[in-house]
Amino acid sequence: MNSNTFNPGRVLVTGGASGLGAAVVSAVLEAGGTPVVLDRDIRNVAAAKAFEVDVSDREAVTAAVEQAAETLGGLDAVVTAAGTDRCGRLDDVPADEWEKVISVNLLGTVSVVRAALPYLTSSHGRVITIASTLARRGVSDATAYCASKFGVLGFSQALAAETGGRIGVTTIIPGGMKTHFFDDRDEQYKPQDDSRLNDPARVAQAILFALSQPIGCEVREMLICHEEEGSWP
Repeated sequence: MNSNTFNPGRVLVTGGASGLGAAVVSAVLEAGGTPVVLDRDIRNVAAAKAFEVDVSDREAVTAAVEQAAETLGGLDAVVTAAGTDRCGRLDDVPADEWEKVISVNLLGTVSVVRAALPYLTSSHGRVITIASTLARRGVSDATAYCASKFGVLGFSQALAAETGGRIGVTTIIPGGMKTHFFDDRDEQYKPQDDSRLNDPARVAQAILFALSQPIGCEVREMLICHEEEGSWP
């Protein structure tokens, strides 16, 4: 498909108010598509229709996805970019904070996809899930994040097997990116050299590439990172 003529259509983006999600929204707009945002803070979303929701709230997510789809007259793609983290050793991180990471990163992804599935099936659309290089490698002080992203990867592979021929499923596996994701971490868990963090706009373009494939061709997984990425392999 000619990338100059590709229009991604109606794309729902979770976490679309900042970071990778905001980069995806910009890329969709630039390509002529229509993004809609789900985020817990939508005050800074001006370029797209947005719905305020915490993706860890399954009932609220279901209602928001349905409302978003009805607003756009359907959906052609979903990008699950919402994510959070809580660094620390297992015995130091409070259980509710640990489980919140699973609720947002893994269960939030599942809830959004489940709610969007009827619309995507109707349009033969695509799901783009966001994993991490830490879905490929476990590291100390990241049990919650690794568990959630390993889970996203497994969920996505199983979903692709389950829905083959009806929708497309791609897992994006990004390395560290220059976003505000690291801002609220303790100093010891912040990147000490951000020159090795990738531009989220580059990852957004990879997502657009996956969305641009013709029906019958799928990019199942794509690992994209800075050339000196430290968390992979």
